[in-house]
Order: sequence, then C-alpha cells, then structure tokens
Amino acid sequence: MTTDDALPHATPTHDAPAHDMPAHDPAEHQTPATRRTSKALVRRAVFLDRDGTVIVDRHYLRDPRDVALVPHAANAVRRFNYALMPVLMVTNQSGIARGFLSEADYRTVRARIDDLLEESAAFIDDHYHCPHHPDITGPCECRKPGIALFEQAIVEHQVDAGASFFIGDRLRDLLPAKAYGAQGILVPSPETTAEDVERALAEGFRLASSLAEAAAIVLDIPHTPEP
Repeated sequence: MTTDDALPHATPTHDAPAHDMPAHDPAEHQTPATRRTSKALVRRAVFLDRDGTVIVDRHYLRDPRDVALVPHAANAVRRFNYALMPVLMVTNQSGIARGFLSEADYRTVRARIDDLLEESAAFIDDHYHCPHHPDITGPCECRKPGIALFEQAIVEHQVDAGASFFIGDRLRDLLPAKAYGAQGILVPSPETTAEDVERALAEGFRLASSLAEAAAIVLDIPHTPEP
C-alpha cells in the first residue's frame, strides 16, 4: 500500500467465506452498485490492495524495473484464479496528484505487474486506481477507504460484494468491506502500523501472515507456510 493517509468528488479512474466468519445480510448492506447487480449472482471476488500486498512498496513507484512481487503473492493470486474468483486490484496512487509519477508511469508499472504474475500463470482480472490527493485535488470518493472504485468494479464484474473479500496491508484497504457486509483480511507489511492491526481486529477483520495465508482463509483450505 502506498504511504498515503486515507481520507474519503472526483471521477474514479478505471484501469478486475471463511467458515468462522459471520454471513452477510444482503438486505442490510445496499449500495447503488449492489442494487445494479444480478440477484442471482453467487460469484465472489477478491479485492486486493497493490503496494505492500501484491508488490513490495517502493513509495510512489514509477519505474517498472523496480517492481518486485511480494514472496508467494503470485501463488496466492493463482489460487484465486483457479477458484474462478475475479481478482480486482484497487489502489491509491496519490503520487500522480503529487507529481511524482504520471498516468503513463502508472500504466507501465501495472503492465509489469501483469507480466510478472503471468510468468507464474497468475493474473489480475482488472485494475482500478485513485490518482487524487485531498490536499491537492480536493476530496474524492474513489480514494480508499472511499468506495467509488469498488462500486465501479462490482457493477462491471457483476460480483456478490457481500460474499467477497477485501485484502490489504492497511486498515483503509479493509474498511470498504463494511459498506457491503463483507469480510476483510489484514496482511501486515513493513508499512502496517500497530494501530492498524489493533483497529482491524477491533472491527472484526482477520489477520494473516501472508497473502498465501489469506488465500487459504478465503478458500477455506489448509495453509502450510512456504519456505
């Protein structure tokens, strides 16, 4: 996750159950997006953060040569792919508003991430990013923990939001799950604060030591830590 402080009206930018966790009540968690999805849907999705969760957080990454996958992240993404769960990456990229990188830089980094995952037979179904910063471009609804990008993804991919999972290394990555009655899993990185861990647990979110363990929780399968 980038090192931005999250605050939740700008236009979003589009670039794709654990057994011991409570089931969601669809009628209780209605948003404009969930009202525009098929009531017959049973497809769950995984909403992944980018920096610190799938790739190493380099802080305002602009050079694709600096992209490195978090260890075993590709294996976790591939497991989601095999389970036919759409993998949708949602990321705050305020470095664009700050002038540290351009939209073109973001796209080249995104392409590099896709290439590295493809080398391990894994893929992201779709990418979404917020290029704003409240101090520069003003408040927006797409900057996490805002839900505008999630609303867009839910409609475009017609997924059951309440049965989906929100995974990241910062509390702001998980808080959107609350709008849908969904489940969140915090995967701490070096950027994760003790306060984020404490608040995530207080909010009823799960904690996983790695994205691979988070995948095991989502898919309800045994997890053996990889060397």
